[in-house]
Amino acid sequence: MNILVFLIPAALLLGLLGLAAFLWSLKSGQYDDLEGAAQRILFDDDDDRPYQDRPDDDRPDD
Repeated sequence: MNILVFLIPAALLLGLLGLAAFLWSLKSGQYDDLEGAAQRILFDDDDDRPYQDRPDDDRPDD
């Protein structure tokens, strides 16, 4: 029963830390663009091709 003296404040502290982290993430804009990442994966990037398949003007200079 004496352990509750330590467990209840520890649980409250962890809950407040989680709430603070969530509020910080809201303030810093972590949830602003929910659809962008889902749509960005559908776009075909030309940078994914190997260098030998790219046109000559897209190859990096060595």
